[in-house]
Amino acid sequence: MTMVLDRSAETAIASLLQIGGRGGDPHATARRLSDVYPTLRALSQASVSDLCQIEGMTKKKAEQLLAAFTIGIRYVEEPKSEMPTIRSPQDAYELLRNELRLLNQEHFVCLYLNTKNQLIARKTLFVGGLNSSIVHPRDVFREALKLSAACFIAVHNHPSGDATPSREDIEVSERLVEAGNIVGIACLDHVIIGEDHYVSMKQRGYMNG
Repeated sequence: MTMVLDRSAETAIASLLQIGGRGGDPHATARRLSDVYPTLRALSQASVSDLCQIEGMTKKKAEQLLAAFTIGIRYVEEPKSEMPTIRSPQDAYELLRNELRLLNQEHFVCLYLNTKNQLIARKTLFVGGLNSSIVHPRDVFREALKLSAACFIAVHNHPSGDATPSREDIEVSERLVEAGNIVGIACLDHVIIGEDHYVSMKQRGYMNG
């Protein structure tokens, strides 16, 4: 589809022309550009010398404008990285194990997912000893709502290297499930990472609420 230089495009161009520019009315210059180059494609294919023929355009402004087009084109052509899909505790473990397994403090991370279980964002929410007073559902679900996440997987490490769940781990898991049932954003699992293995609280039967 050919993009016409409408009012919003003119305004954007005027803003670019205003950066580092002196004198002249950038909005008037943008209108003159649209008279000569009625589409974004035509404008992007103009040379610096062509643009300098327009009243109000300088060599510096022309270079700035064409540089903006170059950045935009590269952004569109840049390969889109696939969002990883997290469908199992193994997937969560593989994603985070190298980062978490050798840390000397507990780190509590949430993997926020969309409806296709694709990773939207990963957030380290807490650092330190894990207990229900520190890991509060309010903070976990505040991020989930901000990201419009459909669900999430909680992950944390045991610096001792032993991924055996503690009483605090069980309590935190239960509270996240309960809160998720209320908010409508499911906590799919709580994965504990040890030095060379992991434990899924879901698979252990602690998250069946």
